[in-house]
Amino acid sequence: MRKLENRIAIVTGASQGIGKAIALAFGQQGAKVVVTARTTDAIEAVANQLREIGTEALAITADLSVETDIRRIAEETVKRFGGTDILVNNAAIIHPRLDLVDFNTNLWRQVIDVNLIAPALLTKAVLPSMINNRFGMILNISSIGGRKGSKGRSAYRATKAGLISLTESVAAEVKPYGVDVNCICPGGVDTEGFREAFDSQGREQDPKLMRPEEIAELAVFMASDASSAITGAAIDAFGGTNPLFS
Repeated sequence: MRKLENRIAIVTGASQGIGKAIALAFGQQGAKVVVTARTTDAIEAVANQLREIGTEALAITADLSVETDIRRIAEETVKRFGGTDILVNNAAIIHPRLDLVDFNTNLWRQVIDVNLIAPALLTKAVLPSMINNRFGMILNISSIGGRKGSKGRSAYRATKAGLISLTESVAAEVKPYGVDVNCICPGGVDTEGFREAFDSQGREQDPKLMRPEEIAELAVFMASDASSAITGAAIDAFGGTNPLFS
């Protein structure tokens, strides 16, 4: 038996990077996967990869800064699969290094909308079916940046710290209904977003960066029955970028 056999999973920001790796890992473990992103061609390509490995997949083009799009993700998942067992709030904006005094106000608000408000609203949208079924796993993808502030990273790190607190608060609310809420805090990961935000060549330039698949393996464990003893936790997955090694 695969670890996520016949579970219904939603993964946001699944067209690339960590989200794509998690979606594919879930599919390999038997989940039926709903993948979302803003770009139709890219997210349909991931859905096709999932179908090629033998699992059911649904691609939903959505902008997580738009509340109606967030509700539509939950509604289309219920319409297609009947409910949601697993939600991975992964989508995020990684902004370039900008001191607060130079930060464009609209970009600041967009980072908050996508990185923090959207996970809260999508969680709210899927919780009724999880509570009704007395089962569910919500997994928020925070960051090493959620643990401490840093020059030029104010908006991103504020949202990732907020996501840890959101995880703890909602976990306390829904545990009586059989729903667990946890958080993964990755360190540096070689993703398209990381390369773009930091003008990096990824692992070629910095071998300490992790592969997205390393975070996906942890996500599979957290979404499976094997993690039944864990809730309200923020799991650090820093890899070679762990500050202990600095």
